[in-house]
Amino acid sequence: MSLIRALSKELEARSDDSLRGLFVARPDLISPGVPDFAALAARASARVSVQRALERLDRPHMQVLETLHLCTNTDTGHSASAAGVKKLIAGSTLPAVERILLSLQELALVHRAEPPHTASPSAHRQRFYLPVGSLKDVIGIYPAGLGRSYTELVRLQPAFAQRVVQIVGELHRSGAAIQPATTPMEAALALQHWTASPEALRTVLAKAPERTTALLARFSNWAMGAVPQAQRKVSVTTEGHDVGPVDWLLARGLLVPLDAAHVELPHSVGISLRGGAAIDNFSLTPPRPTLGTTTASLRRNAALGAIAETLRLTGELLHAVREQPLATLRSGGVGIREMRRLADALRVDQHTAAILLEFCALSGLIRLDVDSSCWVQAPELEWLGLPRQEQWLWLVTAWLASERAPSLVGQPINGAPGGPPNHKAAAATTVNALSAEAQRTDAPVVRKRILEILRELTLEAEAPDGTAPVLNAEAVLQRAEWSQPRMARRFSSLIRGVLAEAEMLGLLGSGALSQLGAAIAAEEPENAMDILGEHLPAALNHVLLQADLTAVAPGYLTPELTKQLLQMADAEGQGPATIYRFSVQSIRRALDAGQDAAAILNFLRRHSATPVPQPLEYLIEDTAQRHGKLRVGAAGSFVQSDDEAALAELAGEAAAASLNLVRIAPTVLISHAPPRQTALVLRGLGLSPAVEEAGSAVVRLNRTAPAPGATGRPVYSAPRTAPPDEEITAQLAVLRSHAAATNGHRTGAGLNGAEEATQLGLETLRKAIRLKQRVTMNVVDSLGNAKLETVVPVSVTGGRVRVFDPAKDTERVLSIHRIIDIEAAEDIHP
Repeated sequence: MSLIRALSKELEARSDDSLRGLFVARPDLISPGVPDFAALAARASARVSVQRALERLDRPHMQVLETLHLCTNTDTGHSASAAGVKKLIAGSTLPAVERILLSLQELALVHRAEPPHTASPSAHRQRFYLPVGSLKDVIGIYPAGLGRSYTELVRLQPAFAQRVVQIVGELHRSGAAIQPATTPMEAALALQHWTASPEALRTVLAKAPERTTALLARFSNWAMGAVPQAQRKVSVTTEGHDVGPVDWLLARGLLVPLDAAHVELPHSVGISLRGGAAIDNFSLTPPRPTLGTTTASLRRNAALGAIAETLRLTGELLHAVREQPLATLRSGGVGIREMRRLADALRVDQHTAAILLEFCALSGLIRLDVDSSCWVQAPELEWLGLPRQEQWLWLVTAWLASERAPSLVGQPINGAPGGPPNHKAAAATTVNALSAEAQRTDAPVVRKRILEILRELTLEAEAPDGTAPVLNAEAVLQRAEWSQPRMARRFSSLIRGVLAEAEMLGLLGSGALSQLGAAIAAEEPENAMDILGEHLPAALNHVLLQADLTAVAPGYLTPELTKQLLQMADAEGQGPATIYRFSVQSIRRALDAGQDAAAILNFLRRHSATPVPQPLEYLIEDTAQRHGKLRVGAAGSFVQSDDEAALAELAGEAAAASLNLVRIAPTVLISHAPPRQTALVLRGLGLSPAVEEAGSAVVRLNRTAPAPGATGRPVYSAPRTAPPDEEITAQLAVLRSHAAATNGHRTGAGLNGAEEATQLGLETLRKAIRLKQRVTMNVVDSLGNAKLETVVPVSVTGGRVRVFDPAKDTERVLSIHRIIDIEAAEDIHP
């Protein structure tokens, strides 16, 4: 019987509470909704859905599922019970394995099945299980890190099949307790029996060269390894001290060459090395890492200091971008030269500047102007006027929801952890700030899970004396590998960057999870903002002016005061006590912005805790006196007419306000709009202007401002792990109504929908490929004519199936969408 149809019957027999639990654990099963239980079973058996479900399983569940996969055969229907699974899991108990199997059944990853034909009569009182059909494809060819059997390796490795009889013969002649063989399959079975027990393997390895045990230990977690010249021919009779462990193992078939550089440890050898168990590290409790500690006050002060520094630098970054937008590269992102300029302006290293820039972009504080291809400050930015705790929550909320990984900036584009280095890649192939390469769609899920793990470890290690555990990337990764082993690689590539970003945002302090981080991890942002409001010092609204033409900020200044100071002085140094130095150039910058000497001096008197020093007052007045004798401005077009009265009337016309007309002479008006736009507006007023342009000789610096519009605060909602209750209720109603309408009866072959038909067809094809079984297909050609064909499928991938036609003795490729029906033939292809 089809595994999908068996699962469909089991799902239909479940209670509504059981189905609700399934939909909560696997929300993709009803997104979008399914019409009936057959479609639900098909979706639950689909490879993508099973892969998502496995990503949420912890290590004990994965170990039991992989062991069940090793004990069963979905092609022949050979099932296994909890007792059979327990035998292959060292350190497990029967109640624990039964509970996990029932949990996997609730997740629709396994389903009940009939006992195998070889089972004893007493076994019928036990529960037997089969995994979903696609589990083999999802887990891969090395379940539990064990290799393939000798029989499978003989069938799939022609080079090994040619030598296996010779290997067995040499072993037999050398006195090994192995049966001789005449065919490759007999030789494979002989090797399998020879290495079937730990005692037998220990006897074989007793005569092995030195370092053989150490070499085999490298295969404890994975069956494949890389060795030089893996396919070289060696003989059992070769003696001498120059025989290395690799040659010794290859000569006896204990390692099987896959190609010139890789070998595989066969299944029976791997099981024996683990003491006869497929799993030798089973544990229902997660590992408890050894952690250092820090004081609560040190953690709090470090977190508050990081928050204040991040907010200060964010304000300075926004000012720097407003003064000079960041140009983008042709390939996207911000280049090294622009980042160096920004880092110099902020007085930080380039990596810190890149992370701050990413924070600003993902928070909507800066945006890309498509006209100038520059990153500019967002207009009407609400963030600048908010209290500091609200500014912090704005950044944290946007960071949690963002699908970008800021800490990837500066890393090699193709430098994934564990991946082979690309020696042809140039040094410039690193991730640029604000480029597409820093995009990670799984970033919100990974961040949420890392914060949850930090909270779990903190609660577990919480000490009565108030000390806090110091959490590092290794401790978090160790827990992540236990709680979600299938996602360990994603965690390993992001975890250090996430922890560094969390420390900049004050979620970590001195390496420990802060109160703010714990509140954010518990999805209590309002509580976090209240805590921050109580402990974060209020921003200052004054500076200390000194006679050496500097102003010292005795703490963190308000964003408005910082903005005004940066307009008339240059910041120096790092940290909260920033020094602002006044110079002729900086005062001239303020004068260019529209201020005068009196306005500058009044501002300094209002915001200085000390009197304005006389040297600074002289500097401001002297610079202002020399400023403005020669003025330079920008204009996009001019309007000239001998009729002065008409020009005066035009300058005051409300309908021409969009042109921003300015009168610079009795007969000349200027506008920031280009000539053609100016002429278009004037024609709308009933005038007939003549357009004079310099053609291609006109060159203007394009500094177009972005479209107006306020930037709204980011709203964070945790990544959805379960569908809403009303959606589940509606889906249950659809399933039950369809089941009541059909009254348990199915029409035809049971293909009530395209989704079910596709999954059933793929299930039949894959089973036929593994068993070399003929199938009968109803294939539609390009003209719409249907034709029944009996073929042997060879492989299926990418929406196409390669088949062998015995009648024509040829192979060809068919598109799966042209197959409207498929059934397994009764005869088996030899």
